[in-house]
Amino acid sequence: MEFTYTAINKEGKREEGRAYASDKFVLSALLKKEGKTLVSAEEIKKNVFSLMRNIALFKHISMDEKIMFAHNLAAMTRAGLSLSRTLSILERQSTNTRFKDVMNALSETIKKGGTLADAMREFPTEFSPLFVSMVHAGEESGGLADALEVVGTQMKKNNELVKKVKGAMIYPFIVIGVMVLVGFVMIVKVVPTLTATFVELDVELPAATKILIAVSDALRDHFLLVLSGGMLLVLLVVYAMRTERGRQVRDTFFLRIPVIGGLIQEFNAARTARTLSSLLSSGVDIVQSLAITRDVIQNTRFKSVIGHASERIQKGIQLSVLFSEEKAGTLYPILFSEMIAVGEETGKVSDMLEEVALYYEGEVEAATKNMSTIVEPILMLIVGVVVGFFSLAMITPMYSVMSGI
Repeated sequence: MEFTYTAINKEGKREEGRAYASDKFVLSALLKKEGKTLVSAEEIKKNVFSLMRNIALFKHISMDEKIMFAHNLAAMTRAGLSLSRTLSILERQSTNTRFKDVMNALSETIKKGGTLADAMREFPTEFSPLFVSMVHAGEESGGLADALEVVGTQMKKNNELVKKVKGAMIYPFIVIGVMVLVGFVMIVKVVPTLTATFVELDVELPAATKILIAVSDALRDHFLLVLSGGMLLVLLVVYAMRTERGRQVRDTFFLRIPVIGGLIQEFNAARTARTLSSLLSSGVDIVQSLAITRDVIQNTRFKSVIGHASERIQKGIQLSVLFSEEKAGTLYPILFSEMIAVGEETGKVSDMLEEVALYYEGEVEAATKNMSTIVEPILMLIVGVVVGFFSLAMITPMYSVMSGI
């Protein structure tokens, strides 16, 4: 059971918290081991939604929780608290049962003599290779608190960037979704009524009207077949997108779309620069940093460039040269490689990469703010074409009827 409790700590101060125990007596014993005296405890009643959250299917650790975890762990470690005690405190503070289990497992591994990085490797879905590598570098260099602060900031910046891009895409998806829904209702409900009238009056129908009537008849008479075909098509597309070739075609297609392609380039440039800067500033070597960055980047075209750079940099080729080569130069802006070159000359590559990240994050933010202004005319054009087709298909036969009267 989960309890909220009030207890007296070693300093004689009252403190409140949450904890799991089979009953109040066990809770009291657990708190006593920590030097606390239980004053009162109240069981948290579970509703349907809270029970669903406890089911494994619904357990999820959000990015915001991971960011808060990294910053809190950094602050407490810098304050001098041991890792096991810090994790115990964070475990009690968390309301996410999945995260509680993870932190408890991390604490147990550390108590047995393992490192935090080793413990995190046991949870690859919760902690990314970037997170684990930076923690490992921090433990090796004795700057764990700084490494955690950097990875927390990196995840926060990356999360904000993703949210801005997703937010910019919501408006066009809503408009297109409503348009499809209205079109479906018209085809299923309105078109059959007008079709009956045209048949009764024996009107010569234009090609557009015949196409619309054929679509309407197919949806009404063979709805399950059309639905099954549509679902099969979606499944085939999803399967194709999961193949290497399918992902390459998808990523190449989006890169060639005006406006969208530029946004994708700036987004990936910002993410690459931010990730590399964080890893290099934490002491991770350049080869491993590139390998981890390749895993962080989702676009296959950019992944290929970074993977190629990771292989060739071991031959002594400078990073700035690798990102200015023909294949990389078509994806990464010139400023990207130029800033790296400046960093190599001054010995401050990670600082220059951070500057690049800040610049392109600003560019993405500006582009997403202007996205609605750019997309609105395109959406209006699409809506106009669809409405025009419906009007042409339905009104033209009516003119034929009127002219025959």
